[in-house]
Amino acid sequence: MPGSLTLRLHLMLSCSDGFGGRIVQILRRLLRRGLTATLGALKWLVLPLGVLLFLQWPLRELVHGYSREANDLGQWLFALYVAGSVTAATLAGTHLAVDAIARRYSARTRSLLLRFGQLVAIAPWAIFVSISAWPLISSSLQHWEGFPDTGNPGYFIVKLALWLLTGAMLAAILIDVPADRDEEHRP
Repeated sequence: MPGSLTLRLHLMLSCSDGFGGRIVQILRRLLRRGLTATLGALKWLVLPLGVLLFLQWPLRELVHGYSREANDLGQWLFALYVAGSVTAATLAGTHLAVDAIARRYSARTRSLLLRFGQLVAIAPWAIFVSISAWPLISSSLQHWEGFPDTGNPGYFIVKLALWLLTGAMLAAILIDVPADRDEEHRP
């Protein structure tokens, strides 16, 4: 039964008794800090991204050059920014939150539904995407793939952002699923 699986996983990972439970708590805390720091750094990519989007027209029309380079740089900044922002939204509980019907449920029921959805839908999706994208991303990384239109380096970063997204989503689930909502607050 899926509900009992979620409960067993919760009990196993959030157990605070004994040495193993303390190690799990320490690892979760370190994972949360690392993920929060990474997401905190990625959020600042919106500033150079905005500048690059703004500069494309003047570079093309006034300088008559470098607009394609600005576009290429903007593409990989955008890919990294989206990977971070989707993960941050999931970790904050604002992504995939359906509240029209669920607001009538108790906090415990909503928490169990969220955890169940993460384990049954998001985690398998992230694992599937990571595995199925392996040949594409590894090939791109091995060849330091450039942008198809310009040949500028860095297109492999756009593809690596997919792994960043799926890896960060799995990390967020590992932090979130065993967490007790009353004890821990999301960033």
